[in-house]
Amino acid sequence: MGRRIECASEPGLGAVEAAASLRLSAGASESAPAEGSDPAPKGSLALLALGAIGVVYGDIGTSPIYALRECFLGPHGVAPTTANVLGVLSLVFWALVFIVSLKYLTVVVRADNRGEGGILALMALVTERRDEPGRRSWLIGIGLAGAALLYADAMITPAISVLSALEGLTAESPTLAPAVVPGAAAILLGLFLAQRRGSGRLGATFGPLMLLWFAVLGVLGVAKIVENPDVLAALSPYHAISFFAENGITGATVLGSVFLVVTGGEALYADLGHFGRRPIQVGWFAVVLPGLVLNYFGQGALLLARPETLDHLFYYMGPRWFLTPLVVVATYATVIASQAVISGAFSLTSQAVQLGYSPRLAILQTSSHEIGQVYVPAANRLLLVGTSLLLLVFRESGALAGAYGLAVSSTMLLTTLLLYPVFRERWGWGRFVAAGIVGAFLLPDLVFFAANLLKIGSGGWMPLLVGASIYSLMTIWERGRARLSVLLREAGVPEDVFVADVRVTRPLRVPGVAVFLTGNANGIPRTLLHNYKHNQVLHETVLLVTVQGERVPTVPIREQLQVEEVGAGIFRVRVRYGFTESPDLPAMLARIDPHWFHADPMRTSYFLGRETLIAGEGSRFRPSTWAQRIFAFMSRNALDAAKFFRLPPNRVVEIGVQIQL
Repeated sequence: MGRRIECASEPGLGAVEAAASLRLSAGASESAPAEGSDPAPKGSLALLALGAIGVVYGDIGTSPIYALRECFLGPHGVAPTTANVLGVLSLVFWALVFIVSLKYLTVVVRADNRGEGGILALMALVTERRDEPGRRSWLIGIGLAGAALLYADAMITPAISVLSALEGLTAESPTLAPAVVPGAAAILLGLFLAQRRGSGRLGATFGPLMLLWFAVLGVLGVAKIVENPDVLAALSPYHAISFFAENGITGATVLGSVFLVVTGGEALYADLGHFGRRPIQVGWFAVVLPGLVLNYFGQGALLLARPETLDHLFYYMGPRWFLTPLVVVATYATVIASQAVISGAFSLTSQAVQLGYSPRLAILQTSSHEIGQVYVPAANRLLLVGTSLLLLVFRESGALAGAYGLAVSSTMLLTTLLLYPVFRERWGWGRFVAAGIVGAFLLPDLVFFAANLLKIGSGGWMPLLVGASIYSLMTIWERGRARLSVLLREAGVPEDVFVADVRVTRPLRVPGVAVFLTGNANGIPRTLLHNYKHNQVLHETVLLVTVQGERVPTVPIREQLQVEEVGAGIFRVRVRYGFTESPDLPAMLARIDPHWFHADPMRTSYFLGRETLIAGEGSRFRPSTWAQRIFAFMSRNALDAAKFFRLPPNRVVEIGVQIQL
């Protein structure tokens, strides 16, 4: 191999260098934050906490509308006796304390991947080591399964949230019931259609509106607790234990409804990179947790005094005149909760594409200064169709509650499993300490998961079906690309052989730079061989460019670009980027030191291979022929590489290549 070529890497050296960074955020730093440090963006802690309240806590913050009601009214509900109400309230309180406050806000948020959170970021963190393929495979499987199930949650949350808010109208006038589903459909349609504009403008109002929402929750709760302060006895875990002792198996089944109070827990971790650990923690302990606990206990106090209010328990907490304003505020809150989940699905899709578990998709940045604000049209259409079908099939929030919870409880369980390698390898904890803490978290996770399994017959099959389908597509794509890479590598020609042939035959060299994109970092790609064979010419400068996505959120600027001289005017270029970054190939090539060669945009041609995949008998592709066909279909419908890498359309040449899978 020839000489290593130094490249301009410092930002701010001029217009070219300023545009060259792969960062989507203008404020991205050159080095990632150290592990265990708070990756919070710069800014006032109070303002960041307010933003976290608006974006992070929408899902868990709207649970009081329906969660406690389902514990007594759902298919596995219990009678609203004094003992049962106190027992359920105790379970709700300790679920919030143990699952959210202790597990997620104290431990899980510290397991960040260079500042980023979420199960895919966690999976990438624990699979960076490539020396144990078997171990890495099952860790990847856990991460992909959790990510797939989150798509199902992203379909259910908007439907159940908006439905539950509008159902408050029937508390005042039952004649309005026929308008609930059409009204929810109209709101959700408008929400999904507005996604292409980005969440920036709406996001500016998220924090204040959700702060108002939690204030309303707290005030309503306090008013009812004052009327019946005995309900505060449920703070003692004694009532939770007594509840199981008295109800036996029936008491265990109600945990599927109790789990609804913590369904937004995974979102805390997924949004870590947007706000940082400290603002999220401050928002929870200062505002969200007090508001939720006060409201749940207030509902319990109302239920003990007036059991007939169970059908619309949340909406009967306030005075009669406040019912319509409460429905309006609740509707705004559920729209915010839906927006947060939808944005999370977009971020998840973007990470899946960058990590190589999804075909290339159009990913549009909707903010010039916020990495997480992206819009993925394909994911938006999928969520719109899925949410609309759920709305039309289930039609009531109570019916949807049967489908809700299983996806999130499964993802929480899988997140806990991924914590063990973090404790052992990243934090250096002993085996027994790591196993003990993971075991303590696994116990309630398994109990809630088992309780949610009872919902399969009443709608829980839906998230499992969606999750299994998306998981299958992701694994087929990842294995297919790995197999395709092997086939292309086998068909390549060694670099030294090609360079020797060029030096001997001395073909005609035409002016300019030719860029050949290749997924193989070794050997001469098929596109170059075909072009050379048919046209009998080479450009003066030939770049063999490999773009590699890394299992880190961002790659330091100095490590993004590596160039080596192969010989005979041929150079090997390696471009690296993280899973929160988007590759801009022309800008990256412009950073190469012009002392060696200059990639003039008007004299640079990009050669891409248009792969036609053929599935058939005798294929070496595994696991099966149907998987071959699915992979070939996904490959044909992937976003054009020229658009994905931001190549100028008038400088792209495509060369067709047929490949037998």
